[in-house]
Amino acid sequence: MAFELPPLPWAENALEPTISANTISFHYGKHHRTYLETLNKLIAGTDLESKSLDEVIAATASDPARVAIFNNAAQTWNHTFYWNSLKPGGGGAPTGELAERLTAAFGSYAQFAEQLKATAVGRFGSGWAWLVLENGQLKLMSTGNAEKPMPPQQKALLVIDVWEHAYYLDYQNRRPDYVQAVIDHLLNWEFAAANLAS
Repeated sequence: MAFELPPLPWAENALEPTISANTISFHYGKHHRTYLETLNKLIAGTDLESKSLDEVIAATASDPARVAIFNNAAQTWNHTFYWNSLKPGGGGAPTGELAERLTAAFGSYAQFAEQLKATAVGRFGSGWAWLVLENGQLKLMSTGNAEKPMPPQQKALLVIDVWEHAYYLDYQNRRPDYVQAVIDHLLNWEFAAANLAS
């Protein structure tokens, strides 16, 4: 059964002015859709065709012969997770247990935000900046290309996409400005808290 492109959790223009409808149209409508359609073509008629997206990723993550399948499956997963990591009117400090855990892990929300920005801006080339739960502790990590936190060792809570197609139409080469704007205005802390609790 072919995978389907999940709907965005908000309208294409809902993240403006931080991320334009034009960027979302290309990023979601072209890039995300192409990863998914390519994945469907690659797994058609194979033993992976009946598996879930998580199962496809797990089965191909360490298999050099199936790197194209892994890349398209992981990018499909990463993008869906990224859309849910953003929300109109988001950003700023979280509350509740997540706020306490961030303070315990990073010293303060301000220090966390500074380290998250450094993690995202410091990723050379294309990739992702993640807040994850690892061995019961919150930590930041960066992955390149299609790589993602891998269960059961790591559980993704939140992500910022730092592939150029995520920001170039709006920010050109100013990745730090894009990352700061996402942290200040779009991070979906309710999504992160739900992931922490699940």
